[in-house]
Amino acid sequence: MSKIEDIVDTLENRISKVLHKQEVLKQTNAKLSEQLENYQKQVLEYQEQISEWSDRYETLKTANAMLGSDENKRETKLKINSLIRDIDHCIAQLSE
Repeated sequence: MSKIEDIVDTLENRISKVLHKQEVLKQTNAKLSEQLENYQKQVLEYQEQISEWSDRYETLKTANAMLGSDENKRETKLKINSLIRDIDHCIAQLSE
C-alpha cells in the first residue's frame, strides 16, 4: 500500500511542477506578447517617420533644383510637366 501512496505522491508532485511551469510559461508568453505589440507599434511609427522624411527629402530636392541646382533639374522638370498635365486635364474636365 505504501508503494501506491508513494507513486500517487510522486505523481502529485510532478503534476504540481508541470502546472507551475505552465503558469510561468503563460506569464512569460503574456509579457512577450506585450513586448511584441510594443515593438510593432514602434516599427509603424518608424515607418511613418521614414515616409515623412522621404517626402521632405523629395521636396528639398525639388526646391534645390528650382533654385538653380543642376543635380535634380531633369527630375524637377518632369515633375512640373506632370503637374501641368494634371492641371490641364482638370481644366478640360471642368470645361465639359
